[in-house]
Amino acid sequence: MEALLLVDIQKDYFPGGNMPLVGADEAAAKAASVLAAFRGAGLPVIHVRHEAARPGATFFLPGTTGTEIHPAVAPLPGEAVVLKHFPNSFRETGLGFLLDEGRIERLTVCGMMTHMCVDAGVRAAMDLGLSCSVVHDACATRNLEFEGVAAPAAQVQAAFLAALFAAGAGMAPAAEVARTIGASVGPAPTN
Repeated sequence: MEALLLVDIQKDYFPGGNMPLVGADEAAAKAASVLAAFRGAGLPVIHVRHEAARPGATFFLPGTTGTEIHPAVAPLPGEAVVLKHFPNSFRETGLGFLLDEGRIERLTVCGMMTHMCVDAGVRAAMDLGLSCSVVHDACATRNLEFEGVAAPAAQVQAAFLAALFAAGAGMAPAAEVARTIGASVGPAPTN
């Protein structure tokens, strides 16, 4: 069984939030198209929501609107929402139990930030023996700098996705994923 995992697509990552990412709106729109395909196919959807527990955190602060899931991918009643406090979506959460209970063997992943929580979650899932595919254009990240070397978000995105691909994760654009999921259901019945 396959499930969609939406990682941290939360308001703080969007314009006006405490940690806006490059391309967040575009990535959320792509994630919404994949979400619609999974819902249409009746496949499981799991939302992951981060709340900061680390002292000195500047975003995803508990009790703020920034922790809310973005309206483009807001959960419907009955869809699982996993609360986490670490980059790895499996650490100290019930995600592993949900996947075991649903007999989930394959995850399709959309989310934010590519270089942090998407990377950590996908690697943890693969370590647990799950097959993972990342919807690369339904993820967003930010500009980074290390020891005076600037890394624009596009380069950060490419480097982390390339590393996940090299580690065994599949990669596909949202349009292809939505088309494939939709095709697995077949055409809608006509009257």
